[in-house]
Amino acid sequence: MVCRYKRDSIASTRPHVTESPKPSRIVGIHLDDSGLPAPTPEVEQERRVAIFDILEENQFGLVERSGRIPSPGPYRLQLSVVEGRLVFDVRTEDDRPAAAFHLALSPFRQVIKDYADICTAYFDAVKRLPPARIEVIDMGRRGIHDEGARLLLERLDGKVETDMATARRLFTLVCVLHFKG
Repeated sequence: MVCRYKRDSIASTRPHVTESPKPSRIVGIHLDDSGLPAPTPEVEQERRVAIFDILEENQFGLVERSGRIPSPGPYRLQLSVVEGRLVFDVRTEDDRPAAAFHLALSPFRQVIKDYADICTAYFDAVKRLPPARIEVIDMGRRGIHDEGARLLLERLDGKVETDMATARRLFTLVCVLHFKG
């Protein structure tokens, strides 16, 4: 249920970065979900769709930091939560470390909770409500999802150059890592 949106709405707030000649994209994703309960079928479907969509089309490039030129892509990404922080472990295609950064989860907590709540309502609505009501809930779900993706873009600024569509899919995976059963 990951929807594709153009990055036009955020383009003016993001610095322009010239495309590098090497592919700046993700070619592999691993979620370290050890310790989490088994996901519901709906959550597992969201995860599969997000990973499939990211691998099909994404923009993900490391940004020069402190004068250090990053390893060129393509990249493999491992996402995990360690000691209350979201960890991006970025590796080259041949599995050499390229970058690692930790993001505080506290800015994400409310939007993740809101997204989980509206997804529960959406999945319940699909089973029992008419299409017009489902559409209204889905619009709200998309709005909260966009809010989470924008927050992720802000938190990744200066670390990763990406687009809204990739951020939306990554936000879905962040939510999956918070699933409590």
